[in-house]
Amino acid sequence: MKNSINTLCTKYLNGATKAGSFPLLLIRLVLAYGFLGPATMKWNDIHAVGDWFGTLGIPAPHFNAYLAATTESIGVILLLLGLGTRFIAIPLIIVMLVAIRTAHWGNGFEAGNNGFEIPLYYIIMLLTLISFGAGKFSIDYLLAKKTSTKKMSITS
Repeated sequence: MKNSINTLCTKYLNGATKAGSFPLLLIRLVLAYGFLGPATMKWNDIHAVGDWFGTLGIPAPHFNAYLAATTESIGVILLLLGLGTRFIAIPLIIVMLVAIRTAHWGNGFEAGNNGFEIPLYYIIMLLTLISFGAGKFSIDYLLAKKTSTKKMSITS
């Protein structure tokens, strides 16, 4: 009985480990979709966004509106492709931290009250991608695989 439980647990853990790239893909797709709306909204009226940033006390508000919109737009593309995932996650986290501090913190935690819940979830997902990478369904994985193959053939 104990042996069959151990075997079952081992099979479950091995299967979960093998499936690990699928949740990483889903995280990337959810984040890309989540950043697409705000990026599009910013580009639709970047001047108004800069004015709004000014009311929030963000320094150089129009420059930062362009910076945030550009970061989010590039983030969408790179997250979809799984390219430079660990690197683009850092500026996206910074965008989320600024959003929490300037636009969401005063509203508390709950998303329904425009609180910081959703940006916090994005930060947690981005930290997951920094920790585990983009997964097997990504250009990052293909590049790493190609690089390791070249290193093996050079040293062989």
